[in-house]
Amino acid sequence: MCTLTWPHTVPVPCRLARSPEVLCALQTAAVALAKAIHERFFIGVMEPQLMQTSEMGILTSTALLHRIVRQVTSDVLLQEMVTFILGEQREPETLSEIGSHPLRHRLIEHCDHISDEISIMTLRMFEHLLQKPNEHILYNLVLRNLEERNYTEYRPLCPEDKDAVENGLVAGAVDLEEDPLFTDISPDNILPNQEWISSPHASPEHPKNDGKTEVHKIVNSFLCLVPDEAKSSYHVEGTGYDTYLRDAHRQFRDYCAVCLRWEWPGAPKPLEKCDLEAAFFEGHFLKVLFDRMGRILDQPYDVNLQVTSVLSRLCLFPHPHTHEYLLDPYVNLASGCRSLFSVIVRRIQDFTPKLLLVRKRLLGLEPEGQIVDHITLLEGVIVLEEFCKELAAIAFVKYHASATP
Repeated sequence: MCTLTWPHTVPVPCRLARSPEVLCALQTAAVALAKAIHERFFIGVMEPQLMQTSEMGILTSTALLHRIVRQVTSDVLLQEMVTFILGEQREPETLSEIGSHPLRHRLIEHCDHISDEISIMTLRMFEHLLQKPNEHILYNLVLRNLEERNYTEYRPLCPEDKDAVENGLVAGAVDLEEDPLFTDISPDNILPNQEWISSPHASPEHPKNDGKTEVHKIVNSFLCLVPDEAKSSYHVEGTGYDTYLRDAHRQFRDYCAVCLRWEWPGAPKPLEKCDLEAAFFEGHFLKVLFDRMGRILDQPYDVNLQVTSVLSRLCLFPHPHTHEYLLDPYVNLASGCRSLFSVIVRRIQDFTPKLLLVRKRLLGLEPEGQIVDHITLLEGVIVLEEFCKELAAIAFVKYHASATP
């Protein structure tokens, strides 16, 4: 008789191993074991190590947690680990309550630690956590704060807007030629073969006025963010936008396969049904990531790579609210709100004066003052250029996937 043999156990007949009673017993044992690991190891051993103040201790314990996150495959153990790291909260975050789960708060704060090594290791841990097949991870970190879409400013359609929508135009969208941010667009900035990335032709199955900003505008918005004078990738072979398209297509396909079971909506929640009066807070996790992005020209190269890597993971998720908030440059932001695009725009507006200051100091036209690290600045510009290409590729791939029958 064929048997299934586990190390150090008595052989079990195949028929017995497949019986409902045995499967139920195995599941019960798995749940009990996962809870014991949670209580005795995660809370009893790991939490005190992660909450300590010694930098070496924090780095060591975070590296161990990172390894555990990568290695866990059991669904029940994954759920216990996620609860340990993030807690069970699913209500929208508020500034006054971001510390309700102390470990979650501490780990997110470590993403912006004074020690770059701790920041990088913690960001890596969150990056791998976001790749785990557990719906609560993204919901707890991001989605619960975007559910009401109160980052947008609701503008009811006037008759002119309704006519524009019926003609296939997006209400409130600004043409690139009319956008003051992109008045310096040159032919080299525009992607070749515009028809390839334009919206699909209207058809009964895919009407043209689907309410989405035309994808070519979104793609060019990201590709044109960094001025031509600061771009350098076109001098290096194999670093073009097309390389990011291939990676984005593969990664987005993998994310869709994981998220399919969660039955996410295919379109954003209608604004008429959203509580737009509630104060918007992007959440502790996005706040720290946006703050880090705001310092991309002043941070070490390795930190910038890890921050942009986590943000690109978030952009890949096939949820309409993350797509709108992180990848739509034309979303009408409510007063006082920021998005990923607005954070990048502000930083780009900052680095031109910095470059001018460096030039004047080199020419002796400006007295020496606060030291500007030239290497850090230039590396930050390079990371920013590559990140914008990656975001453009993700936006295009997601649009193309949604438009495919």
